[in-house]
Amino acid sequence: MSTRQEPQENEPAAAVDEPPGVIRRSRVREGWPFPLGATWDGLGVNFALFSANATRVELCLFDDNGIQELERIELPEYTDEVWHGYLPDARPGQLYGYRVHGPYAPEAGHRFNPTKLLLDPYAKQLVGELTWDGALFGYTVGHPDGDLSFDERDSAPFMPRCRVIDPAFTWGRSRDIQQPWDRTVIYETHVRGYTMRHPAVPEALRGTFSGLMVNEVVDYIRSLGVSSVELLPIHAFVDDQQLLERGLRNYWGYNTLGFFAPHSRYLSGVNINEFKQMVACYHAADLEVILDVVYNHTAEGNELGPTLSLKGIDNASYYRLLPDEPRYYIDDTGTGNTLNLSHSRVLQMVTDSLRYWATEMRVDGFRFDLATILGREPHGFDEGGGFLDSCRQDPVLSQVKLIAEPWDCGPGGYQVGGFPPGWAEWNDRFRDTVRAFWRGDEGQLAELASRLMGSADLFDRRGRRPFASVNFVTAHDGFTLYDLVAYDDKHNEANGEDNQDGHDHNLSWNHGEEGPTDDSAIQSLRLRQIRNFLATLLLSQGTPMLLAGDEMLRTQQGNNNAYCQDNEVSWLDWNLDGDAHDTIEYLRRLIELRLRYPILRRGRFLSGEYNEEMGLKEVTWLAPDGSEMDVQRWENPEARSLGLLLDGRARPSGIRRAGDDRSLLMLFNGHPEPITFRLPEVPRGKGWICHLDTSRPREIEPVLRHFEDAQTVESHSLMLFELKQSSPGDADIPA
Repeated sequence: MSTRQEPQENEPAAAVDEPPGVIRRSRVREGWPFPLGATWDGLGVNFALFSANATRVELCLFDDNGIQELERIELPEYTDEVWHGYLPDARPGQLYGYRVHGPYAPEAGHRFNPTKLLLDPYAKQLVGELTWDGALFGYTVGHPDGDLSFDERDSAPFMPRCRVIDPAFTWGRSRDIQQPWDRTVIYETHVRGYTMRHPAVPEALRGTFSGLMVNEVVDYIRSLGVSSVELLPIHAFVDDQQLLERGLRNYWGYNTLGFFAPHSRYLSGVNINEFKQMVACYHAADLEVILDVVYNHTAEGNELGPTLSLKGIDNASYYRLLPDEPRYYIDDTGTGNTLNLSHSRVLQMVTDSLRYWATEMRVDGFRFDLATILGREPHGFDEGGGFLDSCRQDPVLSQVKLIAEPWDCGPGGYQVGGFPPGWAEWNDRFRDTVRAFWRGDEGQLAELASRLMGSADLFDRRGRRPFASVNFVTAHDGFTLYDLVAYDDKHNEANGEDNQDGHDHNLSWNHGEEGPTDDSAIQSLRLRQIRNFLATLLLSQGTPMLLAGDEMLRTQQGNNNAYCQDNEVSWLDWNLDGDAHDTIEYLRRLIELRLRYPILRRGRFLSGEYNEEMGLKEVTWLAPDGSEMDVQRWENPEARSLGLLLDGRARPSGIRRAGDDRSLLMLFNGHPEPITFRLPEVPRGKGWICHLDTSRPREIEPVLRHFEDAQTVESHSLMLFELKQSSPGDADIPA
């Protein structure tokens, strides 16, 4: 084992290699251990850094260009494992970093190396790009002893700098949105990819927060009818070295370097208030802003990764290490390391970050990448774990939208339906079932019925509501909606990994030809299937999430893992043809229908049991002949047709009184041939009005169909009917 001893107290600290007269002396004072980070109070700046195992912490100040290190100041106080000091002559704009002293003993879990400039975990802004170099590593790359060796090169020339900020911002009349869950429709997109090719966005603003504020961009999003814009990671992140060597970049951003700082590439200038301006702009348009956040790991990798921040500040506290071999990291993320949220200070850092974005930046919610890790304690996932409990009781975090990606690659990592009250979750069971049904797979009817009704089998416990199921067919990770119907197999060759990356279990179908086609019949069927997917998503109980660009028929040429494609593979193409315009209008129509009918977005799970007190079934499942589904039909593997009757009299709340919503009928046909359905007779009505037929690319005129009529449902299509109630006001609907 290689260890490095610290200098004794009477030994001088390492001097900065500057000519005489360059180093200036600050009037450092004791300061305070709270708040953590660099805090401007109007008179000076307080610096506070947690490290339980460090022996000394030096604050490094840089000139305005970030090139010259002007001074190293030892933080004078150590309170409750926090090193702190106050500089009365520091101001917003000051660039800084840390050098942290302590034992370099990897076999004991410690990796202190004061020759490495470290980023403040609480830094509100990072300036400059990380440049990959061997000096970034705490050990000497290529040394026979590997990570047990000690590298003495200064990493500062290759590191970004932290910047002290002035948080002042005038929000004006900006207000919180707080869209209710039952009216929430999420639109997942990417800051850079959404505007890089938008003709109305000035070139200098493309790919930035300012680009998202251009009127034409905001007006388009608002016109769709969605309620919430979910942005892929905007926290400062790193481009992986191996990607840069292949001429690629980390496009998605799941490689966090700083949990409080916006990614500098998304700023059109140097002021982080640009992000606040974007939030204010979207709030003014009645749109929520939700952030995709990555608190499960950092960009520092495993024992062979670089020393950029937490690893050099207090490796043994910040990361989960193997109990018997703390030289090595527990890797439940597949990225090399896992944050240790069982440690109170790491838990504090994550919740402080969330509160910062929710209060100072006014975002409306968070989607948590690999969220199972956040609920993982040493004994495994625990829905009563420290992080999940802290969010539930926090007066700020309990009031914003919390959405979990409920899986990771660790043991017991798949936890769909396992999160506590107050959380919503991505429901991949919805995704896979809906894909399989419309592909024509056998034996999907019973599973489809559960997914259409909010997946009560997964979420109906502890008072959770249907909105806890975030339903989606596509997301950033995987095929786009068009590629889902155009490719049987992934085509990820552009990623440079021999097409070995990405999922193989896509449940996709190319409908007869792989990729682009001139066959009009294939193209027509593909577009119909896209309408089926969108209709199933928007007409199901739960919270729908759309992938931005799907409504434009965006393709990634079959790439289902475009994490490194910061180019036209991932960027939205705003040069739209007629089919794209038709699909956009179809989506608008679907969202309008969802918001029109409360029965589609109930706040309680609807039951298929007969309610004797009210004399009705809230939900009735129908066979094509109009009779109720029985066990034999549910279990028939070849059955691909299903009717769903939603009774508008179903009580909308826990109070036992009938509702007065419109009753709806949905007919699903996953067969390759048309199916005839017998339209059911129901109380309070005189027939059915068809409002949606996915076999038709455009909106249809409402037509009245009588009870017991035979209704043909075309192959691979879905129809939606509204009950025509017995009232004179509806007499003008044509029969």
